[in-house]
Amino acid sequence: MLHDIAFALTRGEVGVLVGPSGCGKTTMLRIIAGIDRDYEGAVMRPPDGRVGMVFQEPRLLPWRTVEDNVRLVAPHIEEATLAMLFDVLELTRHRALFPGELSLGLARRVALARAFAVEPELLLLDEPFVSLDDALAARLREELTALVANRAVTTLLVTHDVEEAVRLGDRVFLLGERPTRIVAEVPIAAPRPHRSDADIAAIRSEVVGRRDGRQ
Repeated sequence: MLHDIAFALTRGEVGVLVGPSGCGKTTMLRIIAGIDRDYEGAVMRPPDGRVGMVFQEPRLLPWRTVEDNVRLVAPHIEEATLAMLFDVLELTRHRALFPGELSLGLARRVALARAFAVEPELLLLDEPFVSLDDALAARLREELTALVANRAVTTLLVTHDVEEAVRLGDRVFLLGERPTRIVAEVPIAAPRPHRSDADIAAIRSEVVGRRDGRQ
């Protein structure tokens, strides 16, 4: 159950939801996306309504190639734009493959490409790097950061990983147990490209402390 949830993100801002399992983070994303309509309250999305969403599972159609999976949601995408997405996400060599021929990491890249192909004003990410090894997750975080930087898309990310939250986010929203509410909001002043390891360690310590009620 979600209770008294209220927040706003500015254009190009990356917000991150961090909370315990089962507290309703995925439900919140589904409500914002317009998938789940059984709720009380109001959601205001960007006026043109273009929303890109990456689910916990890649959800690719197994009978379509990588390119076809992306073109399905963006049939009028220009070849130059598609080529750029595939280049940034290192999918160029894999565009003619089928999902069954991909590793989980590649499948997650395709899911990201599909979300960005619609040129969203709002990007929703539900633990997009879960179950990946640390090195691959770090690499995909860098690729996501590059995509977000090149297009000022408002982004809301769900994660359990505090390190991921402070590396990707401009603001971290800490959620409590059910009935779920925002128990703390941690703004991150340093721009993503300029956050040193010391900055990240300090912010991570603050987030963990506030999550655990020590600050």
